[in-house]
Amino acid sequence: MSQVWNTLIEIQQLLESRFEATGTEIFEPGMDRFNQPGWINRVWISNNYRRAHIDVVDARETKGLWMMHCCVFPHTHNPAPIFGFDVIAGKNKITGCFIDYSPTGDRTHPMIEYFADEVGRYDWNKPRKLPEWAERIFSPNMIAAGNVSDESELKQIVSLAGILVNHYTECVGETNNTVENTTEQQNYYAQNQKQNPHTPKVMVSLGLSEDDVRHFIQDCLFPEIQ
Repeated sequence: MSQVWNTLIEIQQLLESRFEATGTEIFEPGMDRFNQPGWINRVWISNNYRRAHIDVVDARETKGLWMMHCCVFPHTHNPAPIFGFDVIAGKNKITGCFIDYSPTGDRTHPMIEYFADEVGRYDWNKPRKLPEWAERIFSPNMIAAGNVSDESELKQIVSLAGILVNHYTECVGETNNTVENTTEQQNYYAQNQKQNPHTPKVMVSLGLSEDDVRHFIQDCLFPEIQ
């Protein structure tokens, strides 16, 4: 069995159990199109956060790859950051792992300061350079690690995923109803995420249709508030 894949599935289950404990799973219109063999999408809502989404493409048997995207948005009356966790891995290594509390306007929000302190405890052997679209929306302390195969680094990712999702779901509601509206900032995050050229390329390479991927990224992976 692959230690890398087992580690990432452990993180998937950890995230799902946390959202099940803190939110209510919903079935968004149109999302059923993107629940297929090897492709799972789940969405939760909560009084504390607006939307939590987990997207997993399991192409281990066909392509030797496994990919997960997780994103949690605060309510629009809350200046708290957006929680993001993205990872793609082959059997023997994680080729890319990205974790952040991304600001929605308030770059001094206590949760962003907590994130900076927490991730500062960890070292990564091969940090990755961020493209321009990512630098516009991610925090300066974002984790962007590549070529992770060392057992100690795998354990770091599991530990950090648990710490951060627990902190996020416990604390994000503390600043609810403290600002009028962050719709513009949350949509700006989504718009920049959609500029990532690697997301559609990777998803198509995993065997998903180009039409499904295009529609999914635009309307379901990073839906904008209308």
